[in-house]
Amino acid sequence: MKPEIQSKFATYPLEAQMQLENVRRLIFAVANDNGLGRVEETLKWGEASYLVKGGSTLRIDWKPKDPSVIKVYFHCQTRLIGTFKEIYQDEFEYEGNRAIVIPLSASIEDGPLSHCLQLALKYHSLKHLPLLGA
Repeated sequence: MKPEIQSKFATYPLEAQMQLENVRRLIFAVANDNGLGRVEETLKWGEASYLVKGGSTLRIDWKPKDPSVIKVYFHCQTRLIGTFKEIYQDEFEYEGNRAIVIPLSASIEDGPLSHCLQLALKYHSLKHLPLLGA
């Protein structure tokens, strides 16, 4: 983990840190399992940001105004959240067309979230397909 990401996460409550690290690990695992190349990890707008070549940027963060959840942010001008809502309408809570809301108590595992991350990381090769090829 890059030092600036580690420093940012260290300012959060332990439960939020652990959940953010779980999602971060899943992002890297999805990129690796799909042969998507190197994941670029940076701070963007003060949030941990992840991008692979040909993908759409993902950001993850915890906010004190919503302390019981973390959020996985997607570019709001893509079809990602709309697609997720159609495929996984009962799996997640969403924040508009920009984020999946994940409770700090939720189990992060392979499944719907990893599929959503995969669609985002492959977005530019899927954006022309109905439901992004899902």
